[in-house]
Amino acid sequence: MDYSTDYTTHAEAIAELFASTFTASEGGEEGALIGALARRLIAETPAGDLRVFTAWENGALLGGIFFTRLTYAGDPRTAFMMAPVAVATEHQGKGVGQRLIADGLDALRQEGVDIAVTYGDPAFYGRVGFEPVSEADLPAPQPLGQPEGWIAQSLTKEPLTPFSGPVRSVAAFDDPALW
Repeated sequence: MDYSTDYTTHAEAIAELFASTFTASEGGEEGALIGALARRLIAETPAGDLRVFTAWENGALLGGIFFTRLTYAGDPRTAFMMAPVAVATEHQGKGVGQRLIADGLDALRQEGVDIAVTYGDPAFYGRVGFEPVSEADLPAPQPLGQPEGWIAQSLTKEPLTPFSGPVRSVAAFDDPALW
């Protein structure tokens, strides 16, 4: 498996992966929403606030993950949110997602990012080091429909400690329908 951070060359293939994967698992409306989110993230997010990791095999896109900056006013630490995450339906259950996430988290560690956050299934993401956090300790940029899915991990040797100040996500995540 080959990993890439070049998302501009393959922008449409990446967006289609997210649309088709979410359509297969959650239905057409969710697929359209997440496909549009992927397109917006690629087209509108400043490069300094976006990291995209993809997995390829024999020229086929197997999976992808996005990391976008979360900014907490009054807190000097660097935080990135991992969302969305997709693995092509025919490649799910083979460890592609876990390897891709591990590769992305390692890259963020090497950059000096302090915290990674995601909003998803704690059982799945717990396998790659994410733990539940309260919104009081780590405010979310929008009201959460399922607060138990707000999970994070420290990418340093320091433990997770509360963040201060209001939080801002990249513009593509300003839609409450995503939360």
